[in-house]
This record gives sequence, structure tokens and C-alpha cells, in this order.
Amino acid sequence: MVRMPSPAARIRIVALVLAVLALGLIALGGRCMLPTMVSCSATTIFGGPALDVPYKSTRREVVALMLELGEIAPGDTVIDLGTGDGRILIAAARERGAQGLGVDIDPVLVAQARDNARDAGVADRVRFEAADLFETDLRSADVVTMYLLPEVNLRLRPRLFEQLRPGTRVVSHAFDMGDWKPEKVAKAGGATVYLWRIPERADSMANGADRDAPTVGPATARTGV
Repeated sequence: MVRMPSPAARIRIVALVLAVLALGLIALGGRCMLPTMVSCSATTIFGGPALDVPYKSTRREVVALMLELGEIAPGDTVIDLGTGDGRILIAAARERGAQGLGVDIDPVLVAQARDNARDAGVADRVRFEAADLFETDLRSADVVTMYLLPEVNLRLRPRLFEQLRPGTRVVSHAFDMGDWKPEKVAKAGGATVYLWRIPERADSMANGADRDAPTVGPATARTGV
């Protein structure tokens, strides 16, 4: 007859296993906090690229508000920067009839987004690429969505002015664009969502020639969520 370990012994075994796992994560340079909305970085678990913006998912009610503020309509092209698991772009395609591109530096998340698009039945209308968002061609967008960080938004702003057509909507979850005043600000579940529209004088704003143009401070972040 196999003798089962005592409760105290089982506790010690569990503690030992957890300690080994923790040491493994530390050895990989990981600092994974396990709350519900934040995933461990791909660098920690999958050996993916180093991420300047950690992946943090967007809640469903916030996604719905982003689609509403962005006035996303059938046939619109949406470019989602720092797409993560693709939920914003997938919702835009499934619920609003849009098409588009999701970009993320992390190939693991991009693969997950592609799987999610197939499961949602919209893989024919959206595509996902593992790429640096600062090298992404934005010119086809009717709407650009993002959930990045303040310094990344500031660094990205000149590219938005340079590449997007006047009237293109820009929607950001949580973070603003410095002194570029948003057209609308709304909240969902405690989260803030901002909407801007590219102005007619976007070229002069990008070049800093307009005295009323917002100024752009330095930023060093490399990639999006």
C-alpha cells in the first residue's frame, strides 16, 4: 500500500515547487505579478523580444467605447497599434464591419491574435503583423487605435500627423497626446478614452511650422502593447 504524505509534507512539497518556479522566472529576468488584467511578458515566458510597453489587455466595455468614439463604420480601415491579442481590431471587424491591421512587436501575441480572429470568423478582414509600430505605414487608416504609454504616444504623434489624412480618427485608451487637445474624452469602467481628429494643417503641425501646433517632447520607448 502506498503511503500518502502527511498534510505538512504536502505543504512543504508545494512550497518547494513554487520556490523552484519563482527561481526559474527570476533567472529569466521575469517579474510576473499575476493580477487578472496583466499578463507576464513574452520575454519572461516565451523568450520573446524585450518590451518597452508591457502587455495589458483592454476590458470589453472599454473596447466598446473605443469603437463608439472612433465612429467605426462598415468598410473603415482600422490600424491597431500595440494590438496585443487583437481584441480591439477583432471587435471592430465583427461588431462594426471594419477591416484592418493589428501591429505588435511580440510575435507570440500576434500568433494569438491571428487565432482569435479565426475563432471570431473575421480572419478574412483583419491581419496581424509582428512589427515595430514606428515603422508601420499608417496611410490607409480611417481610424487608428492604441493602448500604449504617454511617452510612446508623444513619440508617435508626429508620425500620425505626417501619414494620416485630415479627418482620420485617433483613439487612445488611458493616455493622452500631451498638449494636443482631444475632441472627446469619455470613461468606461473607470478607464479613460480619448478621441482626436487629424486636422487640415497636419503637415505643418508635424513639421513644427504652425505656432499653435502642439510640441513634442523627447521619448525613448521603442514599441507598443
